[in-house]
Amino acid sequence: MTTSIRPNDSTASAFPVTFDKLSLTDSISAIEWEKGMIHSFESFGTKDGPGVRFVLFMQGCPLRCLYCHNPDTWKVGQHSYELTAHEAFEEIRKVKAFIRRGGVTVSGGEPMLQPQFVMDLFALCKMEGLHTAVDTSGFIMNDKVKEVLSLVDLVLLDIKHIRPERYKMLTSRPLEPTLQFVDYLQKIDKSVWVRYVLVPGYSDDERDLHHWAEYVAKYDVVKRVDILPFHQMGKHKWKTMGMNYKLENVPPASPELVGRTERIFKQYGLPLPV
Repeated sequence: MTTSIRPNDSTASAFPVTFDKLSLTDSISAIEWEKGMIHSFESFGTKDGPGVRFVLFMQGCPLRCLYCHNPDTWKVGQHSYELTAHEAFEEIRKVKAFIRRGGVTVSGGEPMLQPQFVMDLFALCKMEGLHTAVDTSGFIMNDKVKEVLSLVDLVLLDIKHIRPERYKMLTSRPLEPTLQFVDYLQKIDKSVWVRYVLVPGYSDDERDLHHWAEYVAKYDVVKRVDILPFHQMGKHKWKTMGMNYKLENVPPASPELVGRTERIFKQYGLPLPV
């Protein structure tokens, strides 16, 4: 389903302000819903937070990561669905019994490009007692994003490199906003799982790994650290879209490299999954 994009409406009701006062039915009827531009859904995700989860992948992303396996989510306007939070939640409701011990994750793309939609959706999730997670680059921070975070149980955050120049080479964006983002998560005591994409020749330098681990270890809100080994699964999509895939000749991260990285991270007490 594809429909025309409705411009952001600054008068749209801030749902989290009202949902404590109204019944669910009254809240839904009282709100002028802002539509979200959605790339795709996954009904039974297992890699986007704890438990089995319903995952929404939002359209639009300010980063241009060299290893992105969903470059078709980058450009705003190339979405597959345009739904209100209420309409999206009706899809979630269909599998609610299966995700009761998991929850809902909004990923991307970059969810924080559409904060009002995410806020409205998470307010509905909270009404139904569902765990909420947002998967973000941490590049965007403003008052709306802070409102979203107030409704989030868990943040999934990529810190893709610790050296600013290498981070920019990998993403085309500066590192500092992401570091400020995790500072804010620490300030508000918001649980976060941090991920590190391990790319041979790009993010596997031993000194950088020590520096990254030492930096992340200072945050007690970091409840888990995942090492994501680079793979070539996204290459076909880049080729299909006619895009230059600069990592075409980079080998996947070997088990030996992953093991070495795990040992370094454990030296700093980082909470790796068992």
